[in-house]
Amino acid sequence: MITEHLIKVNLMQSITVEEAIQKLPDLIDAALRGEEVVITKDDLSMVKLIPNPPVKNRKPGSAKGQVWMSEDFDEPLEDFKDYM
Repeated sequence: MITEHLIKVNLMQSITVEEAIQKLPDLIDAALRGEEVVITKDDLSMVKLIPNPPVKNRKPGSAKGQVWMSEDFDEPLEDFKDYM
């Protein structure tokens, strides 16, 4: 856990903006361990620090030949013809 200054609420840590400024590296480490950290200001939750899922490497064109579009894709749907 970060410090005794944190308030644990449902496995979520709350910390003031002032404390967060001083302890940002520790808070980032906690988020990377899967902990959620809530930064508060004037006793109101302002920001939730959670880990960002890793981005998979994209390969442009990898779905080539797997996606198609109907010739009438932009035609009105039968169910909505009464509204036209």
